[in-house]
Parts: sequence; structure tokens; C-alpha cells
Amino acid sequence: MIWPIGQPSGKLYERALQSKSIWKQICTEANIWYHESGSLHLAHSADEMQVLHELYDSYNKERNIALLNADQVSGLSEAAQVNGLLGGLYSKEELLVDARHAIAQLPAYLNEKYEVEFLWGKCVSYIADATVYIGIEEEYEADVIFVCSGVDFETLYPEVFLKLPITKCKLQMMRLQEQEDNWRIGPALCGGLSLIHYKSFTVAPSLKKLQERYQNEMSEYIDWGIHVMVAQNEVGELTIGDSHEYGKTHDPFDKNEINTLITNYLKKIARFKNWNIKESWNGIYPKLTNGDTELFMSPEPGVYIVNGLGGAGMTLSFGYAEEMISSL
Repeated sequence: MIWPIGQPSGKLYERALQSKSIWKQICTEANIWYHESGSLHLAHSADEMQVLHELYDSYNKERNIALLNADQVSGLSEAAQVNGLLGGLYSKEELLVDARHAIAQLPAYLNEKYEVEFLWGKCVSYIADATVYIGIEEEYEADVIFVCSGVDFETLYPEVFLKLPITKCKLQMMRLQEQEDNWRIGPALCGGLSLIHYKSFTVAPSLKKLQERYQNEMSEYIDWGIHVMVAQNEVGELTIGDSHEYGKTHDPFDKNEINTLITNYLKKIARFKNWNIKESWNGIYPKLTNGDTELFMSPEPGVYIVNGLGGAGMTLSFGYAEEMISSL
């Protein structure tokens, strides 16, 4: 998900829109599937609907959003659960990319258009004096070196990472089988739990009270950092998630309890033709613990560490790269 709706107004929101523009250009040129699905945040309780009203009042003049009643939501998405549905907040700005296919196709595009050389199956083991060392046999001199190592804090500049306010977040996700008869869900769907996850939604005065109710009534969701979203890819599969566990070390196993909580909540806000789980997995990304939205620093002349975009990497990375290069 390229997700501008989740970014607060100002620098981060503009960065998200810039990223979206770059994604569209690259996907078009590289023949990578994308879909400007938009997003639909659903309300199945009065306090959730109150927050959506407040978000609309805060953002309707600067963002392409609409506040919908239950009938309008049903007209926009057949997948929205109508039982108890009060309405929704629709945004036209969100864009979907099937990440696993995009990642597979991007190297050939970058090589062909920009003559980027990829060294597969190798690891940078050391950097010093404007030289990149790969194993014990290869070395490359460079004017500028960027270290974009994700959750690998231990290989390059471990002494630097050890002092930084950064940790690792493990999340669990699932993918449902293709929906029958090419049935489409429309916009990416979110439930009320997503309202307490994104910084952009903190402008709503009633959000704190909603969060307190969730803590009292759904503490297990808060404990596992669960908020529930679903998006559909080109072939009709549904990707759903996710949870958030924080720490420097994570076990490799998925917790069935978490996946059950996610699907149980999703069934309260959405309805599909096919609920069969095709795949489940977990991923790990770096997360800054001091509230910063990115990490950009130079441990030695000509070397720059870029990291810490958290769970908004697909939404912010391309735009941030433009800003970073311009600043240099």
C-alpha cells in the first residue's frame, strides 16, 4: 500500500504524494501492475463514526476525501460488512502495488534505464576510506556510499547502530485465495483499529477516547499491535494484516493466535466470497523508538546511513530519496 492517508499534513504528506507519483511513473515504464484503489475506513460504532467526522472536518479542504453514509459505502464496496455499518471515510489517493512482483521486476528496469549494476549473492562486509569491501576478494572505490541495510544492524557500522534509538518490528500477514468470478472488493478496506495506528489520525479530538475503549474491550489487539486492513491484487487475491511486535530479536514462527485475531476482526467489518488462506508469513522492519520518521546520518566522510522509515517504507521511500539526494 502506498498510503498518503496515513501521513500527517506537511512534509510527510507531501513526501507520500511524491512517492506515489514516482511509483506510477516506474510502474508504467517497467510494466508493473498498480491500481489507484483509494482507501475506505469503515465505522461500525458511534465513536468510530465520530472520529471519521472529525477527520473529514480536519482534512476535507486539502485532501481528496469524502464522508459516506452506510448506503454510500455499500455502493462503493460490496465487501463492506453491512451489519452495524454506520458509514466510512473514503480517500481517492491510495495506490496498490504487489510488492513481490514489483521487487522482482525493478532490477531489470533499473539496469536497462539507468545501467545500475547489481551484485547478487554477495555481502558488503566492510566500508573504509571511500572503499566498499565485498568478502575478501572484491573492493570498489566510490565517491558516495549509501548504507540502506534495513534490519541488519550488525554487519555494517554496528557500533553506530548500537547507540541509535532503533529497534525491529515483526509483523504477521496473510493472503487469501483469488475471489470467485473475478469479484473485486473496490478500495482497500480498514477497520476502526487502523484509526489509532496512523499519526495523521491524531488530529481527531475523540481518538483518545476511542483508543481507551479498545484498550478496555479488545486489550489483546492492543497488546499485539494489531490493526486490520485488506487490499486486493491483480489476480484477485486478498492481502490482510497485520500485527506489530517490537524487540531486537524475534523468533521465526508465526503465532496462530495473532492470525486468528486478525481474521476474526476482519469478519466483523468485511465479507468476501472466499476466505481460504493461501499463504501466511511474517516480516521484520526497522523502527525508530524516539518518534523520528527517518534516520539519515554520516558515520564517515562520503558514507551515509539511510534507515528507520518504519512501516511506511513503500509510502515514503521514493519521495525521501528525492529529498535526500537534493540535500546532498
